[in-house]
Amino acid sequence: MQVAALYDIHGNLPALESVLDELEAIAVDQIVVGGDVLGGPMQVECIERLRALPFPVQYLMGNSDREVIAARQGNESQKLPRFAREMLRWCAGRLTPEHERWIANWPKTVRLEIPSLGSVLFCHATPRDDNEVFTRQTDEARLLPIFAAARAEAVVCGHTHMQFDRRVGHTRVVNAGSVGMPFGRPGAEWLLLRPEVELRHTDYNREDAARRIAASGFPNAPEFDMLNPPPAEEMLVRYTKAELTG
Repeated sequence: MQVAALYDIHGNLPALESVLDELEAIAVDQIVVGGDVLGGPMQVECIERLRALPFPVQYLMGNSDREVIAARQGNESQKLPRFAREMLRWCAGRLTPEHERWIANWPKTVRLEIPSLGSVLFCHATPRDDNEVFTRQTDEARLLPIFAAARAEAVVCGHTHMQFDRRVGHTRVVNAGSVGMPFGRPGAEWLLLRPEVELRHTDYNREDAARRIAASGFPNAPEFDMLNPPPAEEMLVRYTKAELTG
């Protein structure tokens, strides 16, 4: 059984296309999309590209997906900064009612049995919360009760846009990274389980991607470029201040 885990696409269609092109040569049995397809410039095109694939695709709800649906329903969070709310409204306005109904029913977790790995739980951030932050450096003692409750040999997550593979007690915890906006080396990050765990990186034409993103009209912040996000070291410092706060 070969399973690809694609997390945090954030509407970056060129990045997704590059990963799917690579997957064609691997012949995976299925894909788990681990949340946050939405919240980016070509989110609808990403959805339709995934839905057209000739093999099973399972979807998880990510925090950005949840916030976009909330904005579409007039329930956007007032805790978010103004720019984030504007971005969410832009994304919400591009969904159809059918998209909304379908996405609103995405589950928070998916569990698969994968040979040599055993029971694998896929979640967006942690098994209990789609917005909790932890990293490869987070103290194991703080994570033990969270991952013990998952009752899985392995947990696959995302959310922080940085790959890692670590142990928390008896549980192997793997972060798939981000297809659309990884912190660190430019490109697209994803995970392949076959049955060994492979942290994958795929390069793509980011100059062409920048032109396509600009043409979408996505309200990107002037000081932020999703194709050149902050480096991993900077984000580790930020994340340390927000560990397990939800």
